[in-house]
Amino acid sequence: MSTLQRFEDIESWRKARQLANAVYALTRQGEFSRDYALRDQIIRSAISVMANIAEGFEREGNREFINFLTTAKASLAETKSHLYLALDQKYISTDDFSRLDELMGDTGRLIGGFIRYLQQSSVSGRKFRVIDKIQISKMETRNPRLETRNPKLETRN
Repeated sequence: MSTLQRFEDIESWRKARQLANAVYALTRQGEFSRDYALRDQIIRSAISVMANIAEGFEREGNREFINFLTTAKASLAETKSHLYLALDQKYISTDDFSRLDELMGDTGRLIGGFIRYLQQSSVSGRKFRVIDKIQISKMETRNPRLETRNPKLETRN
């Protein structure tokens, strides 16, 4: 199994990028392009999906990555909600909605699968690693100001 070296290698990020580009294309057309509030909001939420996947990956810890992936899924739901409004306002066709809905479904499934994988993974990234109490007490003697909230976690700051 290969490891991911860059966020660009993540399939859900690539799907989210397709979604953001499709949203940009739709919002440039007709009445949609003049509804500044909806147009700007749907663009922001679509951008947020891919941005949160990338930012979470770069955090280098599963716990934070899972949080960012969860935020990405929430942004995906926000994008879908905005698309319903665009459909209701007849800014987009039912075919456009269906095409984007399928893309959002694929993206959501990929993100959900990635979350489940990270939750079950024993590798927690470079930022959080399990250390024993002896190592912590050695670190505390060297640096009396070191604070750890959870004695099993060491954070890199």
